[in-house]
Formats: sequence, C-alpha cells, structure tokens
Amino acid sequence: MARGRRGRSGGNRSGGSRPREARANVHSSEIRRVARLDEEALCDFLDNPGEETPFLLVLDGVQDPHNLGACIRTAEGAGVHAVVTPRHKASPVTETVVRISCGGAEFVPVVSVANMARFLKRIREEYAIRCVGTADATDQDLYDVDLTGPLAVVLGAEGEGMRRLTMENCDELVRIPMSGEVECLNVSNAAAVCLFEGVRQRIFG
Repeated sequence: MARGRRGRSGGNRSGGSRPREARANVHSSEIRRVARLDEEALCDFLDNPGEETPFLLVLDGVQDPHNLGACIRTAEGAGVHAVVTPRHKASPVTETVVRISCGGAEFVPVVSVANMARFLKRIREEYAIRCVGTADATDQDLYDVDLTGPLAVVLGAEGEGMRRLTMENCDELVRIPMSGEVECLNVSNAAAVCLFEGVRQRIFG
C-alpha cells in the first residue's frame, strides 16, 4: 500500500510509502479501511526498503484498545511504517481502536507476530534494525541516544512494562526523564515522546 506523504515534516520517509503488501479491509460499523500486514510481508519490506529508512513501533502487550488506538494515531503522524504487536495478550484492532486512531489505522499496518522475542532478534540480525526499548531500570536518557537509521522503538504493556525476553532483545534501553512526582507516562504518551524525538533527530540531526 503506497501513500504520498507531507514532505519531511511527516517523519523519516522522503517519498512516502509503507510496505506495498499492506491490504486495506473495510471495518464493519466504522466504515473505515484498516491497514494490515503479516510478519513475512513486513520482513520483505525491511529486506528491500528502497529509499525508505525503516521506522517501526513495537508494542509488547498493550491491552487497552484506547491506548493502542492512540499509539497508532501517533505512529501515523510520526511516519512509522508499521506497528508490531504480539498475537496473544494484546488488544486486537477493534472498532474502538480504529475510532481512537482518528484515521491512523487506515494508513499504518498493524503486524501481529507469534513470538515477539524471536521477531526482534530476526529484525536485528537479518535487517540491521536497532531496537531501542523504554525501561525504568536504566540510567540512559532517551535524549542521549541516536534514533536515526533503521529503528524499532519498543514499549511495554501498561503497568507491567516489557517482558524479560523482549527487553533482552533490545539493543539499548532508555528512560524518559521525569521532572515531577509522577513516575512514568501512559504508554501512548511515552510512544509520542519517543517517536517524535526520533522524528526530530531525523529532520534536524
């Protein structure tokens, strides 16, 4: 599925296409087209992205459809090529997700994978995708890490964070510095902060 983009302000894509194999499905009551992609089709794109620089959002077990929809909306605005979720213990793309995404689900394919740790290992080893995950148990700030080049931003589930094997398959772990008394952000807010820091670095260096 190809789509024209709004120049450099839209994120990391210069020409503006997502993986061609994404297929659009009409959503029953929302009457929206929902982009979907399987794991092999995504890997085909990663193997031959053309002039694109792969940019993925990986959500390890986000179960709240409102959070998933908000993450998809943010991913679309940041120019992400695909949102990756585990097949089990994660919210599917429901009517609520589509509605909350405010059109994002029409353009950003959601890829469901059977084994998240194996998927991350595969894209790191076979396609040189750097996986940067968010975690509280690190001293490295998000703003000190290079987020340019082929990248997957990895976030964990609400409350629990990333699973151990997911964390072990990240190249780097970062934290979002917090100045107030609240310890962490909602996953959709954290996704916005991380993705648009990546956009900032890709546009302004």
